[in-house]
Amino acid sequence: MTEIISIIALPVFIGLLLFFVPEKFRTVKGIIALLVSIVTGYLTIVIYSSGSQLHHLNELSSGSTMFVFGFDFLHDAGRYMAFNCDNLSRLIIMFISLFSFLILIYSLAYIKDGRVRNYYPYFLITLGCAYGAVVSDNLLLFILFWGILGITLYKLIQGTDEESSATAKKTLILIGASDSIMIIGIAILWKLTGSLSMGGISLPTTNVLSVVAFLALLIGSFTKAGAFPFHTWVPDYAKSAPASSSAYLPASLDKLLGIYFLARLTTCIFVLNEWMRILLLSLGTISIITAVMMALVQHNYKRLLGFHAVSQVGYMILGFGLGSMIGVAAGLFHMINNALYKSGLFLSAGCVEFRTGEEDIDNLGGLSKAMPVTFFAALIFAMSISGVPPLNGFASKWMIYQGIIDFGTGSGLANKLWVLWLGLAVLGSALTLASFIKLIGGIFLGRRRPEFEKVREVPVMMLVPLVILALFCIFFGVFATNFIVPKLFMPVSGAFQFKGFWNSSFVSLLVLTSIILGIILYLAFNLKKFRTEDSFIGGEKIQDQTSYSTTEFYKTIGEFRLFSWIYKKAEERWFDIYDLSKKFVLWLSHQLSEAHAGVLPGYVIWVFAGLIVMLLIMI
Repeated sequence: MTEIISIIALPVFIGLLLFFVPEKFRTVKGIIALLVSIVTGYLTIVIYSSGSQLHHLNELSSGSTMFVFGFDFLHDAGRYMAFNCDNLSRLIIMFISLFSFLILIYSLAYIKDGRVRNYYPYFLITLGCAYGAVVSDNLLLFILFWGILGITLYKLIQGTDEESSATAKKTLILIGASDSIMIIGIAILWKLTGSLSMGGISLPTTNVLSVVAFLALLIGSFTKAGAFPFHTWVPDYAKSAPASSSAYLPASLDKLLGIYFLARLTTCIFVLNEWMRILLLSLGTISIITAVMMALVQHNYKRLLGFHAVSQVGYMILGFGLGSMIGVAAGLFHMINNALYKSGLFLSAGCVEFRTGEEDIDNLGGLSKAMPVTFFAALIFAMSISGVPPLNGFASKWMIYQGIIDFGTGSGLANKLWVLWLGLAVLGSALTLASFIKLIGGIFLGRRRPEFEKVREVPVMMLVPLVILALFCIFFGVFATNFIVPKLFMPVSGAFQFKGFWNSSFVSLLVLTSIILGIILYLAFNLKKFRTEDSFIGGEKIQDQTSYSTTEFYKTIGEFRLFSWIYKKAEERWFDIYDLSKKFVLWLSHQLSEAHAGVLPGYVIWVFAGLIVMLLIMI
């Protein structure tokens, strides 16, 4: 119990103290934050090894009392301060510790220019509240930590210009609105069950109130994770925020927390009917396709990564929508995998921005020789997210495909549509590969621009997290079926058998063998000796001055008849729930202003109309 309290209280307390340390000692604050992450990381290992536990605050008080205005504060608060460290919670807090530690190492070099004021205090408060949300068993305690995370998300983006300030405001409003809706869902749950314990509720979605409660809580989960249609803050945040903030929150912690809560909703708190499963599967596939289609036409590589952060959530939703043990395990596995390669991609983007100051793919190229470690790490992350074997992204996506095929053996309407779910999921993976060919080719391949001739690799502190995350991507892919899934994810989902003939280690061996054979053939036939000639362009030899534009290959998609109309409307924010809500509020405000014209008969009509409405409600 003391370890659970410590991983929450220690980061929050130290974070509050760091507010009093001047910003000129930013590096010292970063080192202190790193030490705190190491201590809490050790404590999470202790918690993980101790097994599942359910604790209340009363256990610490040992019969002590603290009367405040006649109430026993310790006893009454203890009823709500309930912490549950089951297999799911212990899994999540372990990876929260990992990502926090790696991103803090990266931040020590990346945040030196003061991109965000009080970055490290807010970082630690985020860490403590993330732990608190994951181990909270009581829904009121959970929503307390969850709400604070919305504030720190807002503060970890710099507001130095109008665009970033608008993005921060948009993020805060969307997250805050979804939190308010979640409170309504919690209130309905209390009314229906009389319980606020996540582990003590198993409510069937068989009536209107239970469905409303599920949808209200689902909105909070989707907004935090960045799923359609509450995803629009993620690409904007990715573009405007520092790369370390994007890697820490939208890429890793927010995904872990949002999908963690989705796991609670679908496996513990509610028993879903067929229509709710169809809703989840539909929203999952829509998230995959719409976001990846938007990523294809992006020129800003940070915004491109933001859309992919949305697209990958769709695969996790598909896993939990299936409801089977392999589906739940696949959803959790893909959640961890996504956090690994997506945070790595954002950190790689931060390295490019750190050295070049550019965010547009059109203005980059040829950085592979100047930044080889960043290039190879980004290449591994790109292949992982695209589902290239034997990396981790392939392993979790393959499990999702297996789960969908197995789901198709059922007799329900959702089961009969299994070909649709599978086809769209595979299509999303193919389009993901296409967009990352654009990203890797546009940034690292081709000819290097003259202004980047002196670009060199980033500091070692920024490379260490990239290398570690890349190794995780390889390890989690190679040993998926033999070690990772049985040891980490089956204890949460339950044991199951993999369908068909598939073994990640055997697949990895085949890939390695093909690479070795390719190298042998290359050397044996002396293929490196081949003739090269300059291009003939009107008799002029200008090969050194010409290069291909990676983004030009993707213009066809945006110019296709139907797609061009959709992309145009997307640019006009027709599908942005925040922008649509803002326009509606402004329109309604304008209508109310017009109605209050200062004419006495008009106000009399308003008064009588209000009285009639009140009487109708009372009757």
